[in-house]
Amino acid sequence: MTAITWVLAADSSRARIFETRGLTLDLQQVEDIRNPAVRAADSTDKDRESFARSVAAFLEESRLRHRFDRLRLAVESSFLDVLDEHLSSETRKLVYEKRSNDASSIDTQDARHARR
Repeated sequence: MTAITWVLAADSSRARIFETRGLTLDLQQVEDIRNPAVRAADSTDKDRESFARSVAAFLEESRLRHRFDRLRLAVESSFLDVLDEHLSSETRKLVYEKRSNDASSIDTQDARHARR
């Protein structure tokens, strides 16, 4: 069975999730979650907390539905800490790499290069 890896590229205003199967670099976007509250530069702690909770809930639901086997996080550093607090212990076990950089605005082609 081929492992499914999800790559989460996020900041406090947007979270994009890409999927790749096996060892290929063929990333396909599966979700684009936007924080309806504000832009990242203007977000409050409460906005970041709420958005992190939403992203974590989506990941948890997807984990329970066996949509991915591994998770890679490329998340803006201040949002990574908030998000990490809301990930379940079972979802955290599937995280094999964390990078504290914001890749939420890159396109699929750029995301392929960011994985290297």
